[in-house]
Amino acid sequence: MGCCHAYFANTGNGDGAFTIDSSRLTFGVGCLAEAGDHATALGMTRVAVYTDPRVRALPHFATVMASLKAAALDVAVYDEVKTEPTDDSFKRAARFAQEGKFDGFVSVGGGSVMDTCKAANLYASHPADFLSYVNAPVGEGKPVPGPVKPHIACPTTSGTGSEATGIAIFDLLSLKAKTGIQSRWLKPTTGLIDPEVTLTLPSTIVAATGFDAMSHALESLTAHSYARRAKPQRPSLRPPSQGANPWSDAVAIEALRLIGKYFLRAVKDATDTEARSEMMYAATLAGIAFGNAGCHLPHGMSYAVSGLVREFRTPHYPQDEPFIAHGMSVILNAPSVYRFTAAACPDRHLDGARTLGADVRDATPEDAGEILAATLIQFMRAADFPNGLSAVGFGGADVAALVEGTLPQQRVIGNAPKRATQEDLRQLFTSAMSYW
Repeated sequence: MGCCHAYFANTGNGDGAFTIDSSRLTFGVGCLAEAGDHATALGMTRVAVYTDPRVRALPHFATVMASLKAAALDVAVYDEVKTEPTDDSFKRAARFAQEGKFDGFVSVGGGSVMDTCKAANLYASHPADFLSYVNAPVGEGKPVPGPVKPHIACPTTSGTGSEATGIAIFDLLSLKAKTGIQSRWLKPTTGLIDPEVTLTLPSTIVAATGFDAMSHALESLTAHSYARRAKPQRPSLRPPSQGANPWSDAVAIEALRLIGKYFLRAVKDATDTEARSEMMYAATLAGIAFGNAGCHLPHGMSYAVSGLVREFRTPHYPQDEPFIAHGMSVILNAPSVYRFTAAACPDRHLDGARTLGADVRDATPEDAGEILAATLIQFMRAADFPNGLSAVGFGGADVAALVEGTLPQQRVIGNAPKRATQEDLRQLFTSAMSYW
């Protein structure tokens, strides 16, 4: 990284250290069949398996269940996870965990399933009022008091990276926006990442989850420096979203290199096993990156977009209610954001664009935001994604509500390299309405 030394220079007022965290991860074809052995090794005897109705019908789920039963484990399945979890759905999942008195958890599904399992495990392990652990200022933001039960995460999409993070995201229905719970204790104990699970995914899901992974890596790379974040009261309270650091940089750059090379191949051709496998690996790397650095404005703004959806239904996802896929809600904001944040760390924005495949020769620092934005727009158009927020049902009259839904996301938007005021957010959403 050309700017890493200056970017991480000690300011005298910020933190002088960063923490490296990750789950233990197993990657490879067929590794879902290892679930039973891993569960036994972790001391599980009575296991709660979390999934959703669609995944439960897939052979990947059957593979995990067969492995758990072959290990002679007592297994109960919870398959009521929502595609977009809410505070209500988290509470129902937690009630199942509390009543079942489980000593281990397994999640089989996408980010919603893994996040729901994390929350259920938390409230079963450390019962509390629901908002106690929810990020401030929406909730009380109380630290998770200690370890939770073992959790084996088995992702079935190539984007969320939730198998490598201590974050659980949900829609707070009263706010009509997303918020979450964040703690290192929530990181799954083990992740089993089998790239074969992506071979049956339709193109829209591969694109949406791929854009999510791309955004995780870019936001980690362009987040403010850990050295500019206020030092925690105690080292044990250092947040997982600690800001960009040398470790997250290295992982994010490799994730972006793979995404730049394989993203469109994976979207366009379901038979391209190499591309889909590499995107699965890239998604995990991006999860490790943002699990150690944090995301910022594109994700922080996306939560209001998802929460305020009216009629749009993303193709290939459940159609029973309006729904904007998470990766879609993120990437639609991203070009607008990077035009705004580039001035704070132009070298990092250019590094991101170059790693994704852009030609940045002869580029000046003043070009950085436009080059990265143009690179993302090129990917969006090639993947047949909507042309900005207006294409998913928003207009100028919605900007005030979008801003209002974003302001509570201080944990996320405060991780940006450039502070965004309320007026800045208004301009960012306005600029994100259309790109071409």
